[in-house]
Amino acid sequence: MYTILDHIDSPADLKNLSIDQLRLLCSELRQYIVECCSSNPGHLASSLGAVELIVGFHYVFDAPGDKIVFDVGHQAYAHKILTGRREAFKTLRTEGGLSGFPRIDESPYDAFGTGHSSTSVSAAMGLAEAARLSGRKDKVVALIGDGALTGGLAYEGLNNLGDSDLDLLIIVNDNEMSIDMPHGGLHNHLLKLTTSNRYNSFKNKVWEGLGEHGLRHSLQTGIRSLKSWVVKDTGGDYFESLGLRYFGLIDGNDIEQVVNALVRIKRLKGPRVLHCVTKKGKGYAAAEADPVVWHSPGRFNPETGERLPGPRPADRYQDVFGQVLCELAEQDATVVGVTPAMASGCGMSVFGEKYPGRFFDVGIEEEHAVTFSAGLAAGGLKPFCNIYSTFSQRAYDQIIHDVALQNLNVTFCFDRAGVVGEDGATHQGVFDLAAYRSIPGMTISAPRNETELKNLMYTAFCRNEGPFIIRYPRGCGEGAPWKDAPFTELPVGKAECLLEGDTVAVIGIGPCVNRALEAAAEFPGKVGVYNFRFLKPLDEEALEHIARAYTHILTVEDGCLCGGLFGAVTEYMASGGHLIDIKGAGIPDEFIRHASQSAQKAAAGIDKKSLSNFLEKFLEIPK
Repeated sequence: MYTILDHIDSPADLKNLSIDQLRLLCSELRQYIVECCSSNPGHLASSLGAVELIVGFHYVFDAPGDKIVFDVGHQAYAHKILTGRREAFKTLRTEGGLSGFPRIDESPYDAFGTGHSSTSVSAAMGLAEAARLSGRKDKVVALIGDGALTGGLAYEGLNNLGDSDLDLLIIVNDNEMSIDMPHGGLHNHLLKLTTSNRYNSFKNKVWEGLGEHGLRHSLQTGIRSLKSWVVKDTGGDYFESLGLRYFGLIDGNDIEQVVNALVRIKRLKGPRVLHCVTKKGKGYAAAEADPVVWHSPGRFNPETGERLPGPRPADRYQDVFGQVLCELAEQDATVVGVTPAMASGCGMSVFGEKYPGRFFDVGIEEEHAVTFSAGLAAGGLKPFCNIYSTFSQRAYDQIIHDVALQNLNVTFCFDRAGVVGEDGATHQGVFDLAAYRSIPGMTISAPRNETELKNLMYTAFCRNEGPFIIRYPRGCGEGAPWKDAPFTELPVGKAECLLEGDTVAVIGIGPCVNRALEAAAEFPGKVGVYNFRFLKPLDEEALEHIARAYTHILTVEDGCLCGGLFGAVTEYMASGGHLIDIKGAGIPDEFIRHASQSAQKAAAGIDKKSLSNFLEKFLEIPK
């Protein structure tokens, strides 16, 4: 079916291809990625845009000895296909199949595991230093997008790199900034000149002859000033100011330009930057036209570009959040929204459209988002800071030091809490309950449905006292009639009894409570179900009642058992001297790999069937 791609089983198979053949290969890679992702959804637009950069790397460098480190890894699909995983790529993001991100344990060509933003420079520096200290001649390349360059960790790495002499190439994949492609002979001449063997050999000899001080310093200052003027419109002056040699701009979707630049730059030493402009969704018209939607479009018709949305039984939690935030903002002009580059994903884009002056998308900067929110709160505003649960981990210190320690009124809405499905281990939001429970003064809550999310947001809005976490899952809710429900302020730290029993008390938090309620219905009169909306403060009065009225407790949560609800209930019962049998259903002490959300919940024992079996078999309660 594919003229070139069908014969590529490893990067070595690229080495003898002509530029025209490489160009055809890039086209076939795009076609194959689109074909596979149309029925097996993944991150499409970013991978289509980076095809030539990846083909160029594997053509010029010698992996796996030479290493490429991806940032985030959304754009790594062509890399997986070229490194012996072409057929396995059809299993991408499915249970037992390939991960959607690079993983060290998946292939020797995956030099470093990724999934979160802005890690590539630091990781690549570590690999380059390890190669040098081990006496190896490995070349190391970091591929980072302009979006990931907004992350603080990327700046830390670049700052450290500029103060080193590591043999490391940073490829900046620029696909968002409004920069016109340079044209004309001057640009092409400058790129050839600055990367040529003759130029760099001459430069090094002159440098050695000038000595450490005096004339060398003056000449260096002059060269930097001249080069800064030449490249100031490309962003190169920034990299040069950090001590990194800058090359570019080049068209990152022109394989000939990419190969020529990499061949020349590979011969150079020291830390250097190649700036490439690419187009997200390159080669697929629908993705080019709307790369935000086609970042992760779901299933679609590859011929027409028509997206094929699956059934949506209820409103998504993210849409509830966005609409409720707008309603609260209508009531109070001090309500503001903050998100680190997740506006559409978390539902805050609707708020940004309605209240643009009160909406702050700060870029991929979770730490900044939290401390910025703290400053807003200190200034008298009511910030709702929405961060995906897995990314909130990156701002742990800021949540403690800048918000909780000062008891500032910041409402944190952690979207994608619990298991997230096909994105896998790097994106699971299962650590938040345990991570934040230890912080003094923190209120931690989780709704069991859409209406409860609405009311918890209203409760945080009314309380106006210290940090308040609301965490909720990815995807659709339970179908609760939240739109027609009036705002109700919930009593903080109070649970509700949904079902009485006399033997087993199921204590749940979040949507798991609904599955527990369904399972308990099979054991009438035996199983009680309690909705602990708040992990902190914990409803001790309810726990005392449970300790007196039941002989067994089963905690249920879509978070890790270590330190979460199970830990909190067990600690309380032990410290109070209550001799009661306690078991927990939740995420085990391991990283959960990619699969469907339903499969992950079943494996963790928090779906209805598992909970029913648990109650029957382990607690010996007949149905």
